[in-house]
Amino acid sequence: MSNPFVHAELATSDPNKAKTFFQSLFDWKLEDMPMEDNGGTYTMIKVGEGTGGGIMKNPMPGAPSMWIPYVLVDDAKKATAKAKSLGAKIHRDVSEVPGMGLFSIIQDPTGAIMGLWQTTR
Repeated sequence: MSNPFVHAELATSDPNKAKTFFQSLFDWKLEDMPMEDNGGTYTMIKVGEGTGGGIMKNPMPGAPSMWIPYVLVDDAKKATAKAKSLGAKIHRDVSEVPGMGLFSIIQDPTGAIMGLWQTTR
């Protein structure tokens, strides 16, 4: 399948509360790691088999907590530009996660938010 979902990220107002809840609900292994760009913490969700994810403090103050699914693309810059040409709103232009990949956050014309992910390693 081309362009599969590869990551699910929870942007939340209370990461610690979310981590406690999901670790109790599911058999997820959580691993905190520093975020180089803002000094915060990103928690990797390791699920074993299947698509993993992450938990982070919502970077948009006042925004509700939300899950953001990420779709794999070959070229994040081209896919983001194509999405924009098709009517998407770009919430976060293409950005680098050092040593891992590139991503952007888009909103489709119906209002749904998703991430685009390009692996670089």
